[in-house]
Amino acid sequence: MEKTFVMLKPGVLQRRIAGELLSRFERKGLKTLALKLLRMDRGMVEAHYAEHKGRDFYEKLVEYTLSGPVIAMVLEGEGAVAVVRRLIGPTSLPDAPAGTIRGDYAARTRLNIVHASDSAASAEREIALFFKPEEFCPWDDGNQDWF
Repeated sequence: MEKTFVMLKPGVLQRRIAGELLSRFERKGLKTLALKLLRMDRGMVEAHYAEHKGRDFYEKLVEYTLSGPVIAMVLEGEGAVAVVRRLIGPTSLPDAPAGTIRGDYAARTRLNIVHASDSAASAEREIALFFKPEEFCPWDDGNQDWF
C-alpha cells in the first residue's frame, strides 16, 4: 500500500469544514495512519514549500500557511498519491471541477485550502518533515477486500 501526505490549510479550520474533507478521504477507502493539528513555524513552512521559493506567489503562500493552524495527515491506500490528487482536483480553481475538494470548497487559488503530495518521493519527504515514526498508528481495519 502507498502512503501520501495531505495538509489542510488554515482556511479549512477557519471555515469549520475539516470533518467534511476528512470524510471524503475516508469514504474513498483511504486509511488514516497519522493525524495532527499544529501551527507551523516559518522554517518548517519554508522547508515544506522550498520548491516554490522565488516564485511570485511564494511569500503570500508562506504568510497564509502561517496565519493559523493546519491539519497534517498521512493517508494510505492503493495508489494513494494519485487517488488523493484526483479527490482534491487541480490547484487552479477555474480548472477544478465540481465534485473535487478544490472545486467544491476553495474560494481563491492563492488561498488554496489543501496540499497533497504530487509523487511518492514528495510524499516521503513531506511525511518525514511532519511526522516522527512513533507518531504513526498502523491498524488493521479488516476491510481490505471491500476496497
